[in-house]
Amino acid sequence: MLEQRELDLIAAVEHPDPHHVLGAHEDEDDLVVRVFRPDATEIAVVPGDPRLRKQPMERVHPAGLFEARFPGVSYPADGRFRYQLELRFPDGNSSVELDPYAMPPTLGDIDRHLLAEGRHWELYRVLGAHVREVDGVSGTSFAVWAPNARRVSVLGDFNHWDGRRHAMRRMGEGFWEIFIPGLGEGALYKYEIKTPEGNIAVKTDPVAQAMELRPATASRVYTSRYAFQDGDWMQERGRIDSRKKPLTIYEVHAGSWRRVPGEGPPYEGGMRWMTYRELADHLVEYVAELGFTHIELMPVMEHPFDGSWGYQVAGYFAPTSRFGDPDDLRYFIDRCHQRGIGVILDWTPAHFPKDAWALGRFDGTALYEHLDPRLGEHREWNTYIFNYGRHEVRNFLVANALYWLDEFHIDGLRVDAVASMLYLDYAAQGGDWVPNRYGGRENIEAIDFIRELSNRVHERCPGAILCAEESTAWPSVTHATYVGGLGFDFKWNMGWMHDTLDFFKHEPIHRAFHYHQLTFGLIYAFSEKFLLPLSHDEVVHLKRALLSKMPGDYWQMLANLRALYGYMWAHPGKKLLFMGGEIGQFAEWSEKTELDWGLLSVPEHAGLKRLVTELNALYKKYPAMYELDDEHHGFRWIDCTDHMQTVISFIRYGDGAGDQMSPSGTHVVFIGNFTPVPRHPYRIGVPRRGAYLEVLNTDAVQYGGSGVGNLGRVEVEDVPSHGFPQSIVLSLPPLGVLWLVPEQDAPG
Repeated sequence: MLEQRELDLIAAVEHPDPHHVLGAHEDEDDLVVRVFRPDATEIAVVPGDPRLRKQPMERVHPAGLFEARFPGVSYPADGRFRYQLELRFPDGNSSVELDPYAMPPTLGDIDRHLLAEGRHWELYRVLGAHVREVDGVSGTSFAVWAPNARRVSVLGDFNHWDGRRHAMRRMGEGFWEIFIPGLGEGALYKYEIKTPEGNIAVKTDPVAQAMELRPATASRVYTSRYAFQDGDWMQERGRIDSRKKPLTIYEVHAGSWRRVPGEGPPYEGGMRWMTYRELADHLVEYVAELGFTHIELMPVMEHPFDGSWGYQVAGYFAPTSRFGDPDDLRYFIDRCHQRGIGVILDWTPAHFPKDAWALGRFDGTALYEHLDPRLGEHREWNTYIFNYGRHEVRNFLVANALYWLDEFHIDGLRVDAVASMLYLDYAAQGGDWVPNRYGGRENIEAIDFIRELSNRVHERCPGAILCAEESTAWPSVTHATYVGGLGFDFKWNMGWMHDTLDFFKHEPIHRAFHYHQLTFGLIYAFSEKFLLPLSHDEVVHLKRALLSKMPGDYWQMLANLRALYGYMWAHPGKKLLFMGGEIGQFAEWSEKTELDWGLLSVPEHAGLKRLVTELNALYKKYPAMYELDDEHHGFRWIDCTDHMQTVISFIRYGDGAGDQMSPSGTHVVFIGNFTPVPRHPYRIGVPRRGAYLEVLNTDAVQYGGSGVGNLGRVEVEDVPSHGFPQSIVLSLPPLGVLWLVPEQDAPG
């Protein structure tokens, strides 16, 4: 016989292991079935064994606890007494159900062991909600980590959001579990958690794989049925060295690239978002036409606030429902791969929002974050900071990264706000931070997490890339972890971006005094594997669009922007351009509306788009433009001292260049004139005799320029210059950039 205390705990929904009381159990020589259903007036047990008769249940506790006895019946040898429940309710309705408390646990010992160790790299397969079959019964299993909770229940539309109905059992190590028979895909649910203080918190599932469309916040039971068709792409990806390959990225905010007119709400101008599948039809073809190698999506993880652009994530395992369901996103990625385009996702393991229904204070305690606000809160962003010193939290984040790589076949992650992870005093005011155990400002636990992330990603997902959005002088960000680095594949070169944009903002007459902003970056350009970003961050918050940053009249603004792109694509480092940069938007980007596509009806803006397309094509055509991005012998200045005329010139060498002075070295010559004054004659030394072809001129008429140039070809003269025994004489276009290649090296 159970003690009254246990019955009272069930009635109060406070029993840590309700399966110990509810369901079928042996009681001396009898078999007893107990059911807690406060919403029922009558219940009967219908045994699966036809030799046993239906047994009405007796109410043994006024709160709604029922019991039925089968005298002299032994518990079955297979460990399960099979039965159904016939229930009648106060409104006269009735139902026949299977009992969740008759089901065995779905969280196995090995999974629990790995979860407790913080080394379950596929925790998303066991935590969260999963439709499955247990002992021949179809239903949904739920499992969640809430070690300090007094009780956890599953709420949903299937139980009228009543936390008394499906209280979970505590499995040890702080994990809670229940299997609900008959529950299938599409069900909405949350967890009701009784905190250590006895308060009730209602939370979304941290490992939910789908969620409701904001402003609703429930998790949704979801099962993927998508079959990828990108086997060749994935196999080839695992064989390549991304450092030696072209990498040009088109950064996209999925909700504002293009919208569908006439189908949206008035406050959105009657425009609705494109779905993932519509983006697969339109965005993928557009990017293929432009020639970018990758699309980078700003965070598509579920987030409540549109204005966060996805950087304040509430559902780390759930693609946002704004654009469709998770398999629609899989379809988009598959289509990208079939068109030869990789996909990178922005990912935010640095911080998360304080919404009461999400991760923050999940079980009533600081579970995913630090309790001390000096460690656990980012005051500037009003968010919580992950507690990287807790192995369960590190496991959650590493498994999340692997989830997107494994389950969605993405090709890389751009890790946001890395600097805020590395430094304990990042954006802290005065003494509002806590030093590490050695008295320093470095976040040792975050560094360990980043290295573990890098090791696991590169071990399990060959060819996948990790990009760090990191703005400080932290050393060895892209060096291997075994030599003390952080293990990223690429680092955003924020210094180059700030210096270059600042240089181009100056009126050309003043640029001679800021010439160093073009040349300084080459001092450190080969210390890391850099990516050159002109990202969304540079065209919001009153920073103005790229075109609007440029000085001068309308013609000069466009010429400056063309010169910027010509210089950027020639500079060592991979490339990233935010959407709209290719059409020369005047307005700052806003997540509330689509890009200004009408600009493409203006010849000059259509010419700018044509230039970006040609830059991508030439970049991929000449290996010297990408093979030695992070190696000093892939670059040589011709002249970095002509500040008075504001002209710079340099050479990019390919992998087989050998000695830079050798006339046989494959290379591309770059020269930029960053004033509106044409320069002729202008002599520069070159490595090769014969002739050079002008393969790019940003001032060409087809791009919207004035057409000043060299008629596509220049002869080499035996006149020493810039340390070379021969040279060429050029006409430099105003605010123009030239690319030249030896005639004998030019592919057909």
